Amino acid sequence: MAIAEISIIPLGTKTSSVGKYVAQAIKILQSERNIKYELSSMGTTIEGDLDDILRIARAMHEGIFAMGVTRVVTTVKIDERRDKEISIKSKLAAITGE
Repeated sequence: MAIAEISIIPLGTKTSSVGKYVAQAIKILQSERNIKYELSSMGTTIEGDLDDILRIARAMHEGIFAMGVTRVVTTVKIDERRDKEISIKSKLAAITGE
């Protein structure tokens, strides 16, 4: 199991708001099964199989290009442990003590 944070930034758009592009990326994510995710103001955290996460990140990235954007910057940060199971909730609990 892996956890990844994905942030997608469309460049060269005609508006200063990127909300509609982020909404499109989230629609792509929501169409996936067996993936847990949490939205934040600066990115989306995804939990699942690493191959699935990478495939989804690419689909989200390509989905923005499909909207007519000519440049997209996507950042993916991955945390994967092989010595014990991790999840979004377990990582938060390690910080908050809950």
